[in-house]
Amino acid sequence: MRRGDRDTAFTAYVAARQGAMRRLAFALCGDWHRADDMLQTAFTKLYLAWPRLQHEGVEDAYLRRTLVRVSIDESRRAWRRRERSGLDGYDRAAVPATELEESDAILTALAQLPTMQRKVVVLRFWMDLSVDETAHDLGVAPGTVKSHTSRAMVRLRELLAEPVSEVR
Repeated sequence: MRRGDRDTAFTAYVAARQGAMRRLAFALCGDWHRADDMLQTAFTKLYLAWPRLQHEGVEDAYLRRTLVRVSIDESRRAWRRRERSGLDGYDRAAVPATELEESDAILTALAQLPTMQRKVVVLRFWMDLSVDETAHDLGVAPGTVKSHTSRAMVRLRELLAEPVSEVR
């Protein structure tokens, strides 16, 4: 395949999948700016492997797995744990996007889960992957995926439970 054809095919793939993969990256890390950085890194790695992957037809799986690994790498960096966004008193607050109340509640609840539980829930239920596919993408055993899913679902039920009003 000529380089021009390769670049055209890659550009078309990125244009088609960028929105969905950006949402996946956000669900993994909970921050749009970090999600954009993670996605850029993942697309760069995908570009390098593009000739091989395009023939195998596993571009989405490769990109998902790369996003998960990039999010793990990012969370381990010492500077990331100390980082704070903006300068107090100088940066304006971002204008919140109008979203459905339910979506906001789900994203807020997801952000409160431990990192691995959040990743398992996003891959299993948002990306609709099987236990085995999720285990493969995360590099863990299927039993680990099941236990994290179980714990995450219990916690999400607690976080998303409607407050019960007293009836008199």
